[in-house]
Amino acid sequence: MSEEDVKTIPLLPLRGLLVFPTMVLHLDVGRERSVHALEKAMLDEHFIFLTAQKDATVEEPDEDDIYHMGTVAQVKQMLKLPNGTIRVLVEGLKRAKIEKIIDKGTYYSVIVKTFEDDNTKDLEKEALIRTMLDFFHQYIKISKKISAETFATVQDIEEPGRLADLIASHLPLKIKEKQAILETIDVKERMNRIITILNNEKEVLQLEKKIGQRVKRSMERTQKEYFLREQMKAIQKELGEKEGKTGEVENLKKKLKEAKMPKHVYETALKELDRYEKIPNTSAESAVIRNYIDWLIALPWSKSTTDDLNIQRAERILNEDHYGLEKVKERVLEYLAVQKLTNSMKGPILCLVGPPGVGKTSLARSIARSLKRKFVRISLGGVRDESEIRGHRRTYVGAMPGRIIQGMKKAGTINPVFLLDEIDKMSSDFRGDPSAALLEVLDPEQNKNFSDHYIEEPYDLSKVMFIATANDLSTIPIPLRDRMEIISIAGYTEIEKLHIAKDYLIIKQIEEHGLKKSQLQIRDDAIMAIIRYYTREAGVRELERKIASICRKTARIITSEEKKRVIVTEKKLEEFLGKKLYRYGQKESNDQIGVATGLAYTVFGGDTLQIEVAPVPGKGKLVLTGKLGDVMKESAQAAFSYVRSISEKLGIEKDFHEKYDIHIHVPEGAVPKDGPSAGITIATALVSALSGKPVRREVGMTGEITLRGRVLPIGGLKEKTLSAHRAGLTKIIFPKENEKDLDDIPESVKNSLTFVPVSHMDEVLQHAIAGEFNED
Repeated sequence: MSEEDVKTIPLLPLRGLLVFPTMVLHLDVGRERSVHALEKAMLDEHFIFLTAQKDATVEEPDEDDIYHMGTVAQVKQMLKLPNGTIRVLVEGLKRAKIEKIIDKGTYYSVIVKTFEDDNTKDLEKEALIRTMLDFFHQYIKISKKISAETFATVQDIEEPGRLADLIASHLPLKIKEKQAILETIDVKERMNRIITILNNEKEVLQLEKKIGQRVKRSMERTQKEYFLREQMKAIQKELGEKEGKTGEVENLKKKLKEAKMPKHVYETALKELDRYEKIPNTSAESAVIRNYIDWLIALPWSKSTTDDLNIQRAERILNEDHYGLEKVKERVLEYLAVQKLTNSMKGPILCLVGPPGVGKTSLARSIARSLKRKFVRISLGGVRDESEIRGHRRTYVGAMPGRIIQGMKKAGTINPVFLLDEIDKMSSDFRGDPSAALLEVLDPEQNKNFSDHYIEEPYDLSKVMFIATANDLSTIPIPLRDRMEIISIAGYTEIEKLHIAKDYLIIKQIEEHGLKKSQLQIRDDAIMAIIRYYTREAGVRELERKIASICRKTARIITSEEKKRVIVTEKKLEEFLGKKLYRYGQKESNDQIGVATGLAYTVFGGDTLQIEVAPVPGKGKLVLTGKLGDVMKESAQAAFSYVRSISEKLGIEKDFHEKYDIHIHVPEGAVPKDGPSAGITIATALVSALSGKPVRREVGMTGEITLRGRVLPIGGLKEKTLSAHRAGLTKIIFPKENEKDLDDIPESVKNSLTFVPVSHMDEVLQHAIAGEFNED
């Protein structure tokens, strides 16, 4: 490019606009200095210097606010508009650079040096022209903002510099980028710069096109779904139907609101409902979410029953449903009394422990009735999977909440009486320990926020009254036992069983077998005979079965023989129940040598054991039979050693252990037996067998023995006493330290028995051995 003469011409700063050489365009001029500059140009040769402002917001630019490289242009036409603005038509001529700015007062004049493009051609320029035109053509095809006619005009230009400027004027570039092209004097460099810009713009446009197509597809799909949903709504509205998913979701929202669940649970449910609405019905996850929402709706979150805190009414109901069980009834009435005073007490956690058939489960149902609460029962017998308590996670196929949450759904209120039946029958394996999972359920400090794996939201169990039942306390883990209030229920006495049969069992069985009260009468002597000769149990379950058997036979008699009334007496009992199964009482018909009656405690209540001792010729070997446990074997060893140590005092041969083998047997041989309370019974039988003096048949005994003859305390005195009473014994020998337990024994039993507290074996022998027994 060559330089021309220096010129002095007026300056016109442009805002947001840049003019290339050879460009023809209209400009609107309104600033006072600019207007004066135009007027000066029109008076001279119509030349004016056009340059861009660096900052378009500057109203009165000075030397630093404008670019010094611009374009010398010729004013072709000027027109004054009604609003005072002047519209001019200008044509860019040459590049020019400001040498000096002269302030004329009303306008700026500049001394500029102009530049001429070097349009001589060579192979490199030809290649650059072709590349530039090819890129510009591609750009026009992608952009579609520039007409095809523009390209036709452009490709006819032969001067490389002019071609580059014209293409640059059509590109959507910022003022800074256009200024950089304007300031590029060298034509080759200018063409290279434009080729780079065109290539970048082409890539950007291609990317924009891809994004646009993707957005368009997404919008089309969304619009289609929206349109179809609206159509479905309109159709359902016209038909008056709400069967579609929209109506279903609306119905679920309404139910969620009515459930009155905590805020955080409600928000979780709404999120899941939103997911459910968007997922197709054919998706497997749709059914999982729907099931989860149904569970949240079905669970009671705030609904509760009002406790009936009438103490007298509750006491009457408990007495109506159960005979005896004074301790349990007293505990429930205490709870009601405290609740009436505080109205804020947490639900107690009671554990009723006792043999089968004593009414543990039915008692829990009566407690619910007395409180006017809902009653729900779950059986834990055989449960060995932790998820039975805590539920399964929703990721598993067929996942469900645990039994606790299922029970709450069944109850329908947040404060039911919840029975955990057979809590001692749980076990653990590789699937977890369900008893450990129950720790949270049965802890009043933790169960306010019980966490079920399926529900995943905290659930409040603090208002639930939990009642557990068990046969054997020893099989319940200690941490679980620590969380419960243990209430022991021993077996019933014969008198209690008689009352239970008359007041509850017979009435119930007559009704269940379709009979009328007038059609069947079972006399008291017959009931007592059933208790003594046809049952042997701590509870009344077998007694109820025998009464049911009588009812069945009565129904047959009434329907086949057309009798109107059947009366069952003791004499007629064999016609209904067959031969007697048991001999009333276990005491011997006369005093026996080497046989002593012991009292035992089992999970089924108390029982009596006949311990037999037989010395046979031998060498002092101690033989134990009867499937005895380790503790009982050790009791036998201790008793044997004690008798050996005082054999001389008792008048027994000193060297008996060298002449005889001692065989100790406890019938029944197939029944396992163990426990630390048979010591004095074995010792008494040993002394009787070795001394030849009989043991009193009416005496039953319980207590552990030491090598020095001390009698140690035992457990289960009440149950053992009841078994002795059932067996017809009249005297009970028991450890002196157990005297405090006599308060638990019913008065009717205490009045028919003689209790002998002992602290040493000497006292036991004095009361147990028949005839006069003096120690030598």
